[in-house]
Amino acid sequence: MLSPKSTEIVRATLPAVGGAIGEITPLFYDKLFAERPDLLRDLFNRGNQANGSQRQALAGAIAAFATALVEHPDVRPDAMLARIAHKHAALGVTAEQYELVRRHLFAAIAEVLGEAVTPEVAAAWNEVYWLMANALIALEARLYEGAGVPAGEVFVPCRIVARHAETADVATFEVRPLDGRKLPAARPGQYVSVRVELPDGARQIRQYSLSGRPDNALRFTVKRVPGDPAGEVSNHLHDHLDTGAELQVSLPFGDVVLEEGDRPVVLVSAGIGCTPMTGMLDHLAATGSARRVVVVHADRGPADHAFREELRQLVAKLPDAEAHVWYERPEGEWPAERTGYADLSAIDVPDDAVVYLCGPLPFMRAARAQLLTQGVAPADVHYEVFGPDLWLGADA
Repeated sequence: MLSPKSTEIVRATLPAVGGAIGEITPLFYDKLFAERPDLLRDLFNRGNQANGSQRQALAGAIAAFATALVEHPDVRPDAMLARIAHKHAALGVTAEQYELVRRHLFAAIAEVLGEAVTPEVAAAWNEVYWLMANALIALEARLYEGAGVPAGEVFVPCRIVARHAETADVATFEVRPLDGRKLPAARPGQYVSVRVELPDGARQIRQYSLSGRPDNALRFTVKRVPGDPAGEVSNHLHDHLDTGAELQVSLPFGDVVLEEGDRPVVLVSAGIGCTPMTGMLDHLAATGSARRVVVVHADRGPADHAFREELRQLVAKLPDAEAHVWYERPEGEWPAERTGYADLSAIDVPDDAVVYLCGPLPFMRAARAQLLTQGVAPADVHYEVFGPDLWLGADA
């Protein structure tokens, strides 16, 4: 809990800090990478730095946490903190790195806001930072302990034992540890980090959702990412790594996981967002679940729909499941009657359902709005986002 004095200072200065956060975060990263260029080369996603999404996510997280402290002082934003902690653990972030971040972040704040950053203001925001940092450090320590590894040591040398083409630009990789160790059980909906060495010597890391549960293996699915900047790691995996190749893969992490129990489940996805949903559906089928399951998916067309046939097979295995698929360009008999964007208002959402969303942010926002209109409680709508979470702080 923020101290009373700091609460008043932060409340008074939040508009100024929030208004300048767009200037503060780029300057922070410039300072950080000037001292530690290895972090940009080997830890941070260079693509997200280039397009600005990581900077937006950091700004959103700081503003959301500070706002929560002053508006709801007795409630810690645990959902937001868990999301960040799992992302950090999957990258191997350690407690020592938080002081490095604090130093450069506060230098950037002081440079942008100038004389407005009095010793009292600096002390109040330092309190905010360490409340957030220490909470994350504690959460990450528990994640490392639960994974049975020392802090930060989450990567396992693996070999690709199988590769499957799902579509022209989506491939699934199955990997096993080189030393034959037993992997910890992954929960449906989790992801792994994959670290590869690129031609320029950088060891870049990306996170990919697990799309199934093979025996003592990890199965993750990767979509090729075109554009500028193109997906460095995804395209490298597609172009250069096949069965027999070695790569570094983290233990599984992720806070958006399939809830146990017998409540109805609604899985809503678009495009490659079907990946964690396929992992959840695979788990339900493999465990013989009798739960009511409704799957909703939107895609460009049948040829672009990864796991199209697997979706049909998994739904057929479940005693009380149905799938609704929308294509912008439908072909063939299934599901030609649904053309265009997914419309959840046309779906009978079961009472007391728990809902999982994954796909582009505009799609998830629209889907969530339709679900809330149908009476689904906000707390029952969970979402997974690929890359920096630009929805942090939303009522989700």
